[in-house]
Amino acid sequence: MSNKPDCCTSRRQAMKTALAAGAASLAAGAGLMSFSGVSFAAALTQKERDAMSPDDVIAMLKEGNERFRSGKMEQHDYLAQKRASATGQYPAAAILSCIDSRTPAEILLDMGLGESFNARVAGNICNDDIIGSLEFACAAAGSKVILVMGHTACGAVKGAIDNVKLGKLTGLLDQIQPAVKATDYEGDRSSKNEAFVDLVAANNVRRSIKQIRTQSAVLSKLEKEGKIKMVGAMYHLSDGRLEILA
Repeated sequence: MSNKPDCCTSRRQAMKTALAAGAASLAAGAGLMSFSGVSFAAALTQKERDAMSPDDVIAMLKEGNERFRSGKMEQHDYLAQKRASATGQYPAAAILSCIDSRTPAEILLDMGLGESFNARVAGNICNDDIIGSLEFACAAAGSKVILVMGHTACGAVKGAIDNVKLGKLTGLLDQIQPAVKATDYEGDRSSKNEAFVDLVAANNVRRSIKQIRTQSAVLSKLEKEGKIKMVGAMYHLSDGRLEILA
């Protein structure tokens, strides 16, 4: 992990300074603006993003989740972020997560407009289109982390466990079946067993990361060069915790 302060830490520290001084104008060095004692998180700049290492970005994601869990999220002036990012975007991370309505990554990780690419599909599965999108995010647009985020009590995982057949959903759930089969569990292997469902979901995340590495020479090369990192995580619906997977 890098020892230098991450972008979020420096911005929050500057926010405190601005508030103490009663600042009412742009705190440019911190990436924050303060009006009438209320501080707003600004859009991530290219300079801020480029100065971060992949480990810095991972730390930023973890800190954002801690703010979400503690109810101390940054104030986001989305209109200001929209204006600031209209002529260019400098996302630090590309996130592949589930379509589940309870798991919007931008909110769970307390991120603003222009800070992350977000791909969402039931069961956070990988296919050529998803991998191509991640290649664009990292190789073309400069993102430094790929986060694959599964979650507890995943309906797509339950459907795969139950071998559900329903239109085009059938083919999607088939892509989760390898994770079901690969999960070593001696107890009840049904969708009614929360422990088994969550183990399969975690293995499905690991499988998606493996697919990205093996199916994308572009991303694999960037990772070997240390320019990006790929990490898997589970989001816990019960307490809002982001668990980074080994």
